[in-house]
Amino acid sequence: MADRKLVSSGSPFETTIGFSRAVRVGDRIFVAGTAPIWPDGSCPQDARAQARRCFEIIGAALSELGTGFADVVRTRMFITSAADAEAVGAAHAERFASTRPAATMVVVAGLLDPRWKVEVEVEAVTSS
Repeated sequence: MADRKLVSSGSPFETTIGFSRAVRVGDRIFVAGTAPIWPDGSCPQDARAQARRCFEIIGAALSELGTGFADVVRTRMFITSAADAEAVGAAHAERFASTRPAATMVVVAGLLDPRWKVEVEVEAVTSS
């Protein structure tokens, strides 16, 4: 198996659940479901702001692995209300309008923290 490189974002769930924010194996990068949490534990109420925060955290993990949003080939967005689809989709378009990865948006019954309206995960393929 190719070498594995792990990235931590400092989420308290990483140690309690046993996961990494992102994993790189060869040219493939997998970023775990990412919630809209600020370092102080706060969470914006607005769905678009939450999605933007998710993408900020994801962007930092991608950068640490030597890549960026241009290499993302797949996104998954989990939202707790269909009413937030437009706002979350707009935040997605801000990041991916030119690269247009395969994307899925699913309405779920709930996320780990009831404040969260969105959680995002991505996959990337890179040559760097």
